[in-house]
Amino acid sequence: MHGPVMHLLGLCQRAGKAVSGDFAVRANLSKGKAKVMIIATDTSEKIQREYIQLGKANNVPTILALTKQELGLALGKSSRAAVVVLDKNFAQGIVKLLDRSDV
Repeated sequence: MHGPVMHLLGLCQRAGKAVSGDFAVRANLSKGKAKVMIIATDTSEKIQREYIQLGKANNVPTILALTKQELGLALGKSSRAAVVVLDKNFAQGIVKLLDRSDV
């Protein structure tokens, strides 16, 4: 179900256009580099609220999708609570895939 999204996130990571980890996510949001943010569905409500607030403050679309483990697996890393995509085209592709899968 999430295979195409995970594949696209992996391509994005290998192209250097995906950033994860709390410090890097926050830094790229505040610098205005993030085009979309994906927050894991199993992240605590407190962390979800913080990231959603950061997204709104920086006018970055925010999507709740995948689990922490799925995000980490897609990026070739350990579990991740959030990832930001820095490329407009990758971001559009991911949003389109997530809209189609009704996540």
